[in-house]
Amino acid sequence: MSEVVWLPEALDDVARLRGFLQEQSPIAAKRAAQTLLEGADLLADHPELGRQMGDGTERRELFRPFGTGGYVLRYLIANQTVFIIRVWHTKEWRKDR
Repeated sequence: MSEVVWLPEALDDVARLRGFLQEQSPIAAKRAAQTLLEGADLLADHPELGRQMGDGTERRELFRPFGTGGYVLRYLIANQTVFIIRVWHTKEWRKDR
C-alpha cells in the first residue's frame, strides 16, 4: 500500500469544491467528500490506476464519477508515495484544459 499525500493546492481545491456544494446541498457536499476520499484510497492500493496524461510528465489522472460529471484527481507517484496535486469537477471551467 502506498502513502497518499494531499498537496496544499489539492486541499484548497477540495475546500473550494465542498464550499460550492455546501451552499446547494450539505448532503451532496458530504457525498462528494466521500467520493474523493474513496479515490485516494483506490490510489493507495493501486497507484497506477489513473491514466497517464501523455504530456511528457509522469502525472496521472483518476476520474471518479459524481452526479452528471465527476471529479478528477491529478497526481504523481514518487518513491511509493502518491502525491495528489490538484482536484476539480469535470463541469468546471478551467483555463488550463
